[in-house]
Amino acid sequence: MVNEDKVYICIDLKSFFASVECVERGLDPMKTLLVVADPEREKGTICLAVTPAMKALGVRNRCRVFEIPSNIKYIMAPPRMQKYIDYAAEIYGIYLRYISANDIFVYSIDEAFIDITPYMKKYSMNGREFALFLMNKISDELGIRATAGIGTNLYLTKIALDITAKHSPDFIGYLDTESYRETLWDHKPLTDFWHIGEGTARRLAKCGIYTMRQIAMMDEEILYKIFGIDAELLIDHAWGREPTTMADIKAYRPKTNSLTSGQVLMRDYSFDEGRLILREMMDLLALDMVDKNVVTSSVSLWVGYSGRIGAEPARGSASLDIRTNSDRILIPVQTQKFSMDGLSALLNIYRHDF
Repeated sequence: MVNEDKVYICIDLKSFFASVECVERGLDPMKTLLVVADPEREKGTICLAVTPAMKALGVRNRCRVFEIPSNIKYIMAPPRMQKYIDYAAEIYGIYLRYISANDIFVYSIDEAFIDITPYMKKYSMNGREFALFLMNKISDELGIRATAGIGTNLYLTKIALDITAKHSPDFIGYLDTESYRETLWDHKPLTDFWHIGEGTARRLAKCGIYTMRQIAMMDEEILYKIFGIDAELLIDHAWGREPTTMADIKAYRPKTNSLTSGQVLMRDYSFDEGRLILREMMDLLALDMVDKNVVTSSVSLWVGYSGRIGAEPARGSASLDIRTNSDRILIPVQTQKFSMDGLSALLNIYRHDF
């Protein structure tokens, strides 16, 4: 039986990085043509964010600079991650004025889930009024626009945000299981739905499945044969079910954790240049581990290539005899693993002993 006594909202900050850069310049994020990208890099660099006005002209988020039509005159703002973190912290502070931290889950720097079930009666507001109240607070105090999804479980809340809110005049979407099945069971493409990527969609297409309705009506045994245990999540979401609650999220403690550092280089690097970058990345990760008071017994390295179509990335890992966060041990281990020319590296540092 579906329990729909809960009410969640998910607030997303529109084009967050680009909006912050507009606000800092005294400009309207909804009207200004601005992209966040490093002007010192080549035109192949990725735009971390573009304003809604740029999107209205057909410029997609995460595009590369050279893909922006030459007839569009725009501002290029260098990324300032600390500035975005500061704004996100202020917005989280707004939430905390009205909601306990136990009822807030920060999903990403620009998105947060909130269980508003106990607060609607307290503030004499329904879900839509409460979402609009918080959105207006963010806009009035910081100049950042937001959208929101409201749902009776965390999944429906996210889908209401991702699919429904964009078609609503107040940028707020609402879904319960009944309205989900009525309005989105035949929605296409499937990749619009949370947790369905291109790979999953292709595998479903091979079975003639293109909608959530078709997943819900599919023989479950076939889905389990194709997706294994992941079929359970797929089936639940097809029916609009999500058993995980905010309390479950707050109570979760992972058995292992990892720290990651990555860089995509804008030109081919020599062996010595690549090794220097690797040392710097490992040094910063070691400092981060010391700051978090954690240690590791395993490190891994991933190296990709430019201009080598079909070339497999090089990867390797190393187990240590002791658990440590010492750069004197970790840097030599990683530099020994490094033997390739031209890199796009990703380090995974597995943390233990919290």
